[in-house]
Amino acid sequence: MKAIVCEEFGSVENLFLGERPDPIPDSNQVLIKVEACGVSFPDLLILQNKYQFQPSLPYSPGGEAAGQIVEVGKEVKNFQKGDRVLALCRWGGFAEKVVVDAERVFKIPNAISYVMAASSIYSYSTSYHALKDRGELKKGETLLVLGGSGAIGSAAIELGKAMGAKVIAAASSDEKLAFCKEKGADELINYGSEDLKNKIKELTDGKGVDVVLDPVGGNFTEAALRGTAWKGRYLIVGFANGEIPKIPMNLPLLKGCAIVGVFWGNFSKKEVELNLQNMDRLNQWFLEGKLKGESIQEYHLSEAKKAILALQERSKFKKGVVRIS
Repeated sequence: MKAIVCEEFGSVENLFLGERPDPIPDSNQVLIKVEACGVSFPDLLILQNKYQFQPSLPYSPGGEAAGQIVEVGKEVKNFQKGDRVLALCRWGGFAEKVVVDAERVFKIPNAISYVMAASSIYSYSTSYHALKDRGELKKGETLLVLGGSGAIGSAAIELGKAMGAKVIAAASSDEKLAFCKEKGADELINYGSEDLKNKIKELTDGKGVDVVLDPVGGNFTEAALRGTAWKGRYLIVGFANGEIPKIPMNLPLLKGCAIVGVFWGNFSKKEVELNLQNMDRLNQWFLEGKLKGESIQEYHLSEAKKAILALQERSKFKKGVVRIS
């Protein structure tokens, strides 16, 4: 089968279009004919050998693969050939076929396209779990989203509005903030040119924000934490900045606030039923038009390197999707 291949960690330049053996599913796995695969920040971190999980070399990137099941392991009971699914496979999705553990596979409605599934379900599922289950965001509260132009951040902006919150989006440039405004943000903070903590206080009349969603990490975490309200909830989603911040622990004490970890991957394994309920709600909101989904830039399989380069250079606000067929 055709696949994007990496034989050495490090640079995007190490990727090439090549041939790989067709994968064979184990008894608890399914084989999927991939139609589309989302491009996400973990793809880049894995390639750079900076992610918490690493594949054996050689491997193919791509962790959000959507397609049709063509073979089912003998112990798999809840899927059959022909099912339309999204597979959260961590890697392997930039290929014509991928095998995935059945517990990491989710059915998608006929009305949701493979491109929509591959581009939006992971980021929206992560953000919805963060806001609903971990942050307990309530109608009328104020939500601050760091990295608002990224996939997780832009999903959180839409979801925050759908859940009835006031949304403040923060990003590093006016161009990125214009995109956040299009996604529905009520207020904007340019943390490249404005003091983040002081601007939060200004926009909230000194109260601070009730919930912070942070997929970025780095230098802005402490400033945003200082901008939380009494009993605020600070959601740690990731470290796209590349730096894991060190937080003065007197801050949550003085503010009576909670710093909460968000790991959707483990949540979806350990709380299967609640995760499926969340995904059903998201699918319904997509079908109703309450959520628009990610803005998409499509690439052919042969252009996958270009898709990851765009992610690395943060040159686009659109979610990259690699079309396989």
